[in-house]
Amino acid sequence: MDGALEEYLERIAPADSGAMRAAEERHAQLTKPAGSLGVLEELSIRVAGMTGTQAVPAPAVVSVFAADHGVHAQNVSPWPQEVTAAMLANFAAGGAAVNAFAKNNGVDIRVVDVGVATPVDQLDIVHAKVRAGTRDLSQTGALTEDEARAAIAVGFDLADRLVQDGYRCLLTGDMGIANTTASAALIATFTGATADAVTGRGTGIDDAALAHKTGVVRGALALHAVPPTEPLKALQAYGGLEHAALAGYILGAAANRVPVILDGVIAGAAALVAQAFHSAVIDYCVAGHRSAEPGHAVALKQLGLQPLVDLDLRLGEGTGAVLAYPILTCAVRALAEMATFEDAGITS
Repeated sequence: MDGALEEYLERIAPADSGAMRAAEERHAQLTKPAGSLGVLEELSIRVAGMTGTQAVPAPAVVSVFAADHGVHAQNVSPWPQEVTAAMLANFAAGGAAVNAFAKNNGVDIRVVDVGVATPVDQLDIVHAKVRAGTRDLSQTGALTEDEARAAIAVGFDLADRLVQDGYRCLLTGDMGIANTTASAALIATFTGATADAVTGRGTGIDDAALAHKTGVVRGALALHAVPPTEPLKALQAYGGLEHAALAGYILGAAANRVPVILDGVIAGAAALVAQAFHSAVIDYCVAGHRSAEPGHAVALKQLGLQPLVDLDLRLGEGTGAVLAYPILTCAVRALAEMATFEDAGITS
């Protein structure tokens, strides 16, 4: 393990139990029946443990990590790989769904090229390309060890920079044709689930294509046979570069004690990688939504996270995370700003 990754793991500590107790005690005094805000109460207590305060974690930023996958050559997606680069241009121009959602919810955007196969040098984005797409995970390792480490570093370096710039909540986003294939392999590795249980339709393939895609995932799992205790080897086997960068970003959020709202199945796979590096990282994760991809529910169960919304989304980009951000801020604002019974002059 290189020094940079080791430094991040050493910086990560469990959530602040004292801050969580204080939040729980305050909830008991607020002008509402005990437990009446349901999941929002638990969420606000968890966020207090992450930050050590009862302050609303704002401002927020969603980082969309983009990369391509060599397994695309196995016809696991009907979309050409060039769509990844085209969507980066769309993000940069403000024309994607995540742009619309982020504008509505007051969330800033960073678009990061960590491994797009097509050159995107002219775009006004974060240029951090490790290599132009991964190798074909069904034939060989997707990444070398050095490449996997470099992509992880892209994520935690960006997390550090964003927190230094004043952001107090980090959201995950992703873009990459064929990335649900790599996600399925990663989720199966860390959960023990079968390829059939975690492989979904991605961008909308038919039954025959789904059977083929599932076979590709099943074959890759047999080829590499990575144990769940080896997150770096899992990234080397399956990629993708955006998964590695997202894992680093999640580790970086935890190291900086700020919440990280996870998007869909790609983020779920990356969170499993991050959890394998350091179990306490999940103390800082919030599941924004439950994707329609079957592997995401499997990942969330393994992570022990309850999604805030369930709208059958499977777009990616960070859309589910951005939709969930106002729910998180409402939960914390209720904790911080509601009157207590004493404040309201209500006595026993």
